[in-house]
Amino acid sequence: MTATERAPHRRPRKRRRPLVWLIALLILAAGGWFWLRWQCWGLTATHTQAVLPGLPEGFDGFTIVHLSDLHGHEYGEGSGELLALARAQSPDLIVVTGDLIDQESQLGMVPALARGLAAAAPTYYVTGNHEWALGSGAVKDLKAVLEQCGVTVLSNQYEVLERGGAQIALAGIDDPNGYADQTSPEALRARIQEQAPGLFTLLLAHRNDHFGQYAAAGYDFVMSGHGHGGIVRLPFVGGLVGTDRRLFPKWTSGLYALGDSTLFVSRGLGNNTVPIRGFRLFNRPELAVVTLKTGA
Repeated sequence: MTATERAPHRRPRKRRRPLVWLIALLILAAGGWFWLRWQCWGLTATHTQAVLPGLPEGFDGFTIVHLSDLHGHEYGEGSGELLALARAQSPDLIVVTGDLIDQESQLGMVPALARGLAAAAPTYYVTGNHEWALGSGAVKDLKAVLEQCGVTVLSNQYEVLERGGAQIALAGIDDPNGYADQTSPEALRARIQEQAPGLFTLLLAHRNDHFGQYAAAGYDFVMSGHGHGGIVRLPFVGGLVGTDRRLFPKWTSGLYALGDSTLFVSRGLGNNTVPIRGFRLFNRPELAVVTLKTGA
């Protein structure tokens, strides 16, 4: 190589700046955090048509807004976001199937929610296991507040609903965590058959995993919560973890049939059954909207 011949000039490699990678990582982490919060608390309304054999023609198209397992969580000040979403569904009936609160201190959020629901449509409530865990005194106070705010509490009782010249029996039972001598679902069903024979029966009951008992008793349609959608939902599998901590629980979300009975399970609006309060994955909290349809 002569003095005039030189190796080609190479540009020095630019070193990747650690700051760029750090910023990218922070953006990714923030996006993941907001997505997870959206999964846990991103409220949505779901719509289901329940085709029910034996449903009277007068109740075809009857729309029910179903709330369950709120666990004291407020969606907006005074539950404003939740109430606005409920009103937007133009419901004929609103039902609340238990676990409304976890702590006595949460009783303060109940009046605004109860009044708002009752103003939107006739509203009915049954207890869940978490209310009874607070003690019978707290349950008594909660029921009194709900009644004062226009919500009907069904404690092993039923009412007859009328629409379009037809009637159905709307029944509600207290959670099994309640009084040991309370009326059983079977006894309540027998009372309905005795006093209003032949009526289609819609049962409000917190525990989804007691569906076998309700079906055997002869209830036509049951609306429940308690299952929290399985906390984590997997494609083609469904719920992953039951509220009893067992894997792959049954009856965690949507419609199910057993004999002549049909069950609808709400995924719920809150969740405190795992160490991280409110944790959900592929299982957003739902305001369930169920439209009844007559079947063969």
